[in-house]
Formats: sequence, C-alpha cells, structure tokens
Amino acid sequence: MSVLAAERIKITSTKSPWWCTVAIVVLGLGLGAIVGITSKIGLNSYNDQLAQGKTPDYDPYLPSVYDAVGSGVGGFGVMVLMILAALTVTSEYRFGVIRTTFQAIPNRSAVLVAKAAIIGVFGLVLSFVLGLGAFYLAKTFAGGDAGKLLSFDVDGTWRVIYGTAILAFLQVVIAVGVGALLRQSAGAIALLLLWPLVIESLFGLFGSFGRAVQPFLPFANASHFLGSDGGIDFHWGPIGSLIYFIVFTAIVFGAALLVVNRRDA
Repeated sequence: MSVLAAERIKITSTKSPWWCTVAIVVLGLGLGAIVGITSKIGLNSYNDQLAQGKTPDYDPYLPSVYDAVGSGVGGFGVMVLMILAALTVTSEYRFGVIRTTFQAIPNRSAVLVAKAAIIGVFGLVLSFVLGLGAFYLAKTFAGGDAGKLLSFDVDGTWRVIYGTAILAFLQVVIAVGVGALLRQSAGAIALLLLWPLVIESLFGLFGSFGRAVQPFLPFANASHFLGSDGGIDFHWGPIGSLIYFIVFTAIVFGAALLVVNRRDA
C-alpha cells in the first residue's frame, strides 16, 4: 500500500496527467458527438435527394457503437492514456529519479506493478464512463433514424463499451512495460503509436504471408474483441482474441519486470 501511495502522489502531483485526462475526455466525447452529427447530416442529405426525385449514389451512413466509442475513447483516448503510462516510467529514467525510487523501494517489480495498477484502474474507470457518454452523445445527436444502430438491443453494444475499458487497462500495462524496456520517452511513444496505427497495417501488403500473420497481431485481436475484424480471418472468436491480447500483455510486462530487475537503474 505504501508503494501505491507513493506512485499515486508522484502521478497526481504533476500537471501532465491532468492535461492528458482533459485530452482523453475531449477526444472521447468530442468524436462521439461528431459521429452522431455527421451521420444525421448525411441521412438528411440522402433523404433530401430522394425527395427531389434524385437517386443518391451512396448509402446513408448509420453509425454503430464501435464508430461512436471505438474512434474516440478506444482509439485516440486510449493512445493518450498509453503515452501517459509510458511517461510515468521514462520520465523517471530521464531525470534520474528512478534511482531514488529503487533505493526507497528495493522491490523493483512492486514499483512497476504499482504504476500499472494505478493508471490502469484509472484508465479502466475513465474509459467506461466516457464510453457510455460517447454512446449517448452520438445517439442523441444522430437522432432516431440515423442512430437506430446505437441501441443496447443491438448485439455486441455492451461488449464494445465494457471491452473498451478492459482493453484500456491492458494497454496501460503494455505501455508501462514498453517504457521500462526502452527507458526513453521518444522511442517508447513512437513504438506505442506506430505499432497499432502503422506496423500492423503493413502486413496487409505482404500477400499470403501477411494474411497468415494478421490473425496473430495483438492490436488486431483487440479490435476483433470489440467487433471489428478488419477483413481478417481469425482462428478464434472475440473472447479468444481477448485471451490472446491478455497473454500478449503478460509477456510484454513480464519481460519488463525481468529486465528491470536484472540491469542497473
């Protein structure tokens, strides 16, 4: 408990976590509202063309809960959360504070676990609340017609909302692990951003080899758990993808614990 208290004080006594939290709230709720507004505008335009006797050359955009929650909260919001989690480790290495931390708390594993636990639980609760908020904002702005897929009667809606919170916790643990492994802020942030956004998408360019590898990519499995398969032929269902991502998280964090305990601070 003393380790948790010490890490909580370090995290809450600086401004960056608060600014990151503001950014997560703005991105999560803002993009949810934008999804609702754009879908309503698109549907109104579609109906206007039909009323004028024209044949629209597109289908109206009806957003799903994955669009409303996954784009803001589960996408950009969780990425900011991962950056915050990585910085809690790399900043201590940058300024040499980590030596004092390890002198006060010789159990280095406890330090990393405390960092991951505090930010992870915070991220889980925040993501769940913002997920609900983004869902209702999108549904409100979209209206009854454009937002007819934004309903808890639609299969998978709850899984996207609570799943986003679960994945937020796991991705924070990954970010703390990556920060401990690399020790350098720029490198850790670059890897955490490029990995899900660029590196995994590149496998689609490698033909049959890329298609064979795609079902085993961690962040692709995270998206599959939320209901977006990205055109990938997975060998298991959504729950299997969650288990796969949990195992991947444990491997990354376990490697971080091993390395931190073996090398000098």
